[in-house]
Amino acid sequence: MAEETILKLDNLSVYQRNVLIISEINLEISRGEFVYLIGKTGAGKSSLLATLYAELPVIEGEAEIVGYNLKTIKTKEIPYLRRKIGIIFQDFQLLIDRSVKENLLFVLKATGWKNKVEMEEQIQKVLDLVGLGTKGFKMPHQLSGGEQQRVVIARALLNNPEIILADEPTGNLDPETSEEILNLLKEISKSGTSVLMSTHDMMTISKFPSRTIRCEAGKVIED
Repeated sequence: MAEETILKLDNLSVYQRNVLIISEINLEISRGEFVYLIGKTGAGKSSLLATLYAELPVIEGEAEIVGYNLKTIKTKEIPYLRRKIGIIFQDFQLLIDRSVKENLLFVLKATGWKNKVEMEEQIQKVLDLVGLGTKGFKMPHQLSGGEQQRVVIARALLNNPEIILADEPTGNLDPETSEEILNLLKEISKSGTSVLMSTHDMMTISKFPSRTIRCEAGKVIED
């Protein structure tokens, strides 16, 4: 069976406020693939990811992700696109005034879930997956940095995404916790969800080698 393509970029250029950041990107990612996106700070990794979840528009070239054409996507389709993509930020972006469970419930409600029982089950499922099955009642400030990042991964998994875009997910974590988070993301990719993870942590990459693409001098090249 041919591998299913989740992401396909043809001669894509990434712009931020009409400034060209990266040009002529050609990239394909298949279902369940784990791919590192590396490059120095400011090389355009975050801008590329922002283009992939339709935060930045596609002006030049072609980009397709989880069945959506990012060049022709309509504004009203973007929420549906984002349900099929899990996004993990470095700075957690958890709502600090509510518990872990309430954080996850907020996302489910915002993405159109209605059935209370199904919502409860889905929240428990993703918390179990990231090893926080008993911590749903805790407030974010009661958790360690690594646990907060696990909540963020659980949040990204809520809608059973086809791909996870992780922007420096280990950037604020100590080496041991970073390894735990990477192990978790690797496991997720083995279960069929593709992962594209930006990082500049070369230690981690050498410990957990995988396909690597590099942002450098305005281009994206396969290592």
